[in-house]
Amino acid sequence: MKLGWLSDIHLNFLDDASRGRFLESLSVHPVDAWLLSGDVGEATSIVGYLQELAREIQVPMYFVLGNHDFYRGSIRGVVAEVASMARSSDRLAWLTSADPEPLAANVAVVGDDGWADGRLGDPLGTPVELNDFYLIEELTGHPRAELVQRLNRLGDHAAARLGPKLEDAAERHAHVVVVTHAPPFEGATWHEGEISSPDWLPWFSCDAVGSAILRCAETHSETRFLVLCGHTHSPGQYSPRPNVAVLTARATYGHPVVQAVIELDGSSVARAA
Repeated sequence: MKLGWLSDIHLNFLDDASRGRFLESLSVHPVDAWLLSGDVGEATSIVGYLQELAREIQVPMYFVLGNHDFYRGSIRGVVAEVASMARSSDRLAWLTSADPEPLAANVAVVGDDGWADGRLGDPLGTPVELNDFYLIEELTGHPRAELVQRLNRLGDHAAARLGPKLEDAAERHAHVVVVTHAPPFEGATWHEGEISSPDWLPWFSCDAVGSAILRCAETHSETRFLVLCGHTHSPGQYSPRPNVAVLTARATYGHPVVQAVIELDGSSVARAA
């Protein structure tokens, strides 16, 4: 089985013709399913873009949302729309609301949108701000301390959703693919070839999701976990323990690419170019 991996494709940065060419280009990859680790569009376009993807690819897509997918809208509004769309689709599976999905005899995929949860680095002292704090309704207009608390809660909710799914998948499969948006470990926050600084770390990592992954990996030491994430727009690899490998996606606004094709043989997961 072959899985195509997409991340941070930001289709709203493309005109109609360019978007059409990119979507058509996906068909040249002979994959059995696609994995998408967030940042497809914005609140007003995310459902339409996902539906376009589903029409073009003709195979299942397992996806999570990224922070940009909530821009110019609200978290609750986007969640409601995407959940409704996913329930009515036989091709799109929103991993945040889905049970573990078997992909091969011994491989399952799980996932959650995740949020950069303001726990690492210097969240109260950093001068760095993201557009999230002005373009997402629930994150707008709050003093820094309250904003960080809200991000903490979003990270905690993501970890609470993901934890049981990780356990379920790990108990029944030797290999678990985890799809999320924000890197779940400091060591995976690649940006321009280096790990993010304390000023950027609060907004570039989800410590709560990372802790959930490590807890499961420690309990199920014979299970191998492949974590796919994006958000920082720079590629890199990281392994926080022997049975956990993390790949962070590269991205450039206006130039979406296929990150990789991942091969499953029923007993293992191997990354291919």
